[in-house]
Amino acid sequence: MQRVVAKALDDLKARDISEIDVRGKTSVADIIFIASGTSTRHVKSIADEVVKAAKQAGLPPLGVEGQREAEWVLVDLGDIIVHVMLPRTREFYGLERLWTVGADAEAPLAV
Repeated sequence: MQRVVAKALDDLKARDISEIDVRGKTSVADIIFIASGTSTRHVKSIADEVVKAAKQAGLPPLGVEGQREAEWVLVDLGDIIVHVMLPRTREFYGLERLWTVGADAEAPLAV
């Protein structure tokens, strides 16, 4: 499923994609993807593509939040959570810093 998500993000030209392994830090998920879109329309389109790809892979999302405003859309795929954000929103909340405290660094995405 990680490859499905990574491909969906790449296909829609998401920017600054980070994949963070959070196993051992939380029981909520194993992997968190964080990506940026260039506009609210782009953020929504990226999230929609992740949802579509997940459904095609046989894993419909457990939930999708933030689609109306589309400054930050969260797609919950169970063991994988995808955050798609506008750059200013991403910088403000600093999720990478939050989830990589005590770790070497987030893993660069290899597509």
